[in-house]
Amino acid sequence: MRWHRSAAEDGAAVVDFVLVTVVLLPLVLGILQLALVLHVRNTLTAAASDGARLAATADRGPADGVRRTRDQIAGALSARFAREVTARPSIVDGQPGVEIRVVAVVPPLGLWGPATRLELTGHAIEEPS
Repeated sequence: MRWHRSAAEDGAAVVDFVLVTVVLLPLVLGILQLALVLHVRNTLTAAASDGARLAATADRGPADGVRRTRDQIAGALSARFAREVTARPSIVDGQPGVEIRVVAVVPPLGLWGPATRLELTGHAIEEPS
């Protein structure tokens, strides 16, 4: 069986391609942006939690937790995500503890659109001395 195109169908493939691309390209870019934000969020949360656990040990302090958090973020992602890392004493389930807070901005994947600001915390109960 052979396909025959009429003269009226010349260029129809280009129009079809453009129409499909206009719909699919933003969808794919949106999925990639969501994946990027989720990856960064999960990595920052894990680093903050690990830093809080280190800061809560008997022979360490909040500065050690901040340093550990920054090192892990810089190793896994980029040092620009570790610019705003703070530690403070807190109460965790009624016990004295440490809270590490990380604030980072995830840039947009495309050429336009707002960046996503993430504020994450990690908590740990202090070890008794």
